[in-house]
Amino acid sequence: MALEGVPGVEVVGTAANGRLALSRMEALRPDLVTLDIEMPEMNGIQMLEAMRSRGVAAGVIVLSAHTARGGELTMRALELGAFDFLTKPENGAADENVAALRHQLQPMIRAFERRPEIRNILVVPRPAVPPPARAEGSSSLPARRRPSGAPMVLIGVSTGGPAALSKLLPALPADLGAPVFIVQHMPALFTQALAASLAAKSALGVKEAADGETAQANCVYIAPGGRQMKLLRGARGEAVVRITDDPPENNCRPAVDYLFRSAALEFPGRAVAAILTGMGNDGTAGLRMLKRGGCHAIAQDEASCVVFGMPREAILAGVVDTVAPLESIAEAIVHALRERWVLREAG
Repeated sequence: MALEGVPGVEVVGTAANGRLALSRMEALRPDLVTLDIEMPEMNGIQMLEAMRSRGVAAGVIVLSAHTARGGELTMRALELGAFDFLTKPENGAADENVAALRHQLQPMIRAFERRPEIRNILVVPRPAVPPPARAEGSSSLPARRRPSGAPMVLIGVSTGGPAALSKLLPALPADLGAPVFIVQHMPALFTQALAASLAAKSALGVKEAADGETAQANCVYIAPGGRQMKLLRGARGEAVVRITDDPPENNCRPAVDYLFRSAALEFPGRAVAAILTGMGNDGTAGLRMLKRGGCHAIAQDEASCVVFGMPREAILAGVVDTVAPLESIAEAIVHALRERWVLREAG
C-alpha cells in the first residue's frame, strides 16, 4: 500500500469498508487516516460525519476519483474537516499508481506532522478575535501612491483552502465594490464543485472563471483546476480574464504567482491581495511584484492556518502589510478597499 515505506509512518491498521474502519479507528486511535470517498457499507462522507458526531479526532486525507462527482464529494469531505485530498491515479500499472500516491502523500504527511492541533482548526469554531494587526516592519501605502482606477481583490490559497474560503467569502459584503480572483491549488473538475459550494454560501456571485470574460465587481472568479489564470487590460481599461495552458509554476497549475504577476504588470497599484493557508511558497514572488506598484497585502496568521507555509514565506520575505486570523481577513480586505478607494474618492 502507498503508506508503507514512508519514513516515520507506522501503519497500525487497514479496513475494507467504512463501518469496519470506524470501529478500528475507535480502538486503535490513529493520528492520520487515508480515506477513500467511495466505500461499501459506509462511504467516506458518512464516515466523516460519524467521526465528527463521535468525537474521533484522527486527521483525514481523502482519496477521490478524478470526476465531477468526485469533486462534489471531496468538497463535502473538506467541509467536514478532512485535512487534504488527492486524486487516485487511473492510467498506470498498479505499482506505478502506488508509487504516485506515495509521492503525493509524503508532503501532506509532513505538513500534518508539523501541526498536531490541525483538527481543532478545521472543525472547532474559533472565538471572536481583535482587529487584525499590521505586520512588523510594514508601513501604510503613502497617500501620494494611492491607486487610481477600479480595485480588485486577489486571493491565493492551497491546503485547507476550501474550508478557509467557506468562512472568508460569506463574510464579504454583497456590495464589496471589486471583483475577487482566487487561485486554489486543485485539479480539473474540482474547482467547479468548489465554486458551486461557495456560491451557495456567499452574498457575492461565485463562479469558475471562463476565458475571455470581463470581470465584474461583486463577483468571485476561481481559476479552473489544472489551468492557469491571468488578467489582461481591455480596451477601456477593464480586467479581462484569460485561461491558459501555460506550464506549472512552483509545481502548481493554477499558480498564485502566475495570477499575481499578471495583475502587477497590467494593473499596478490596483490590488488588495491575500495569502491564505497552504504548503510551499507560491504567491511570494507575485506579491513582491504587486508591492512594487503599491498593493496592500494580507497574510493569514499561523494560529488559524491549516498549514502555515505560503503565508509564512510571504511574511518572511517582507511583502505583507497585515497579518490577520482567518476570521478577520474579510474585515481587513473591506477596510483596505474603503481606505484606499472609497474614502479617497469621497474626500
